[in-house]
Amino acid sequence: MFREVNGLPGHVLVIHAVVVLVPLLALLSVAYGVLPRWRSRFGWAVAVLAVLTPIVTFVAKESGEELEKVLTGQGYPPEGLQKIREHSEYGDTLLWFTLGLAVAALLLLLVTSGLERVRRLPSWLGWALTAVVAVLAVFALVYVYRTGDSGAKMVWSNIV
Repeated sequence: MFREVNGLPGHVLVIHAVVVLVPLLALLSVAYGVLPRWRSRFGWAVAVLAVLTPIVTFVAKESGEELEKVLTGQGYPPEGLQKIREHSEYGDTLLWFTLGLAVAALLLLLVTSGLERVRRLPSWLGWALTAVVAVLAVFALVYVYRTGDSGAKMVWSNIV
């Protein structure tokens, strides 16, 4: 399922979505928290991104592991496989930060929704969740960069 799409490695196709969606989720969820006036305008986008981004990131991770298996089976050089493992570890970490960011963003949407039960929660909870979202957004952005950079260096250096 994750190996190929029309003869191309699936990983090559999916990673571009991750490179776009993770920064969008990070930036919009932070903006949603710190700009209450704009919440009605892009709350829906935060909700969609919070559901879609971890799924796409998971698919990128799984397709990368499939590509790694193919390269290992083809007798790829150990130095190249080590670089691939490092890239894979960045991808694993990125998935966890993306998942955490998505959950925190969804909680922030819930806390700021104005629902009757939510109104009874402490008023500082929205700001606390905004801080959590901001921290997770920074880590997600760092790891999307580190993962993408290590992958791009392997491709442009003819390691992969």
